[in-house]
Amino acid sequence: MKNLLKSLFAVVFLAIGATQAKAQIYKTSLGLSVDFGDGSTLVGPAVKHFFDANNAGQAEVVFGNHVTMLQAMYSYNKGISGAKGLNWYLGIGPALGFVKGGDTQFAIRPMAGLEYKINGAPIAFSFDWRPAFWLSNGGDSNVGRFGFGFKFTL
Repeated sequence: MKNLLKSLFAVVFLAIGATQAKAQIYKTSLGLSVDFGDGSTLVGPAVKHFFDANNAGQAEVVFGNHVTMLQAMYSYNKGISGAKGLNWYLGIGPALGFVKGGDTQFAIRPMAGLEYKINGAPIAFSFDWRPAFWLSNGGDSNVGRFGFGFKFTL
């Protein structure tokens, strides 16, 4: 796992150094988010909005395995030079999990990923690594979590 984290950080920093392109490829998107990996798979609606060329907010409500998760994330987005429509992004945000039976959990969720907007079509896809660092109920972490998004862009 340690080697995986080192490799991921190396790829992210190489991507940062190799980028010069403008990031914003749409203003707002609505779509479906899938949060998966170690543990359960959660699915639900998502919205992403760019505040300017590089800064965006994303909100998700995902459901699965007797859990409803509310997530709000900030992300810094940057285009990849020579790859039209492809952005990398880094972000972080809080998550609230409402578990069947009345338990509520709070987590901080960083994320690092790629997003591709199809040129000439109002469709975008994203894939990211989004570990969960649970701060409630004694604390825990789940670093084997990922996200996939299918979005209609406005």
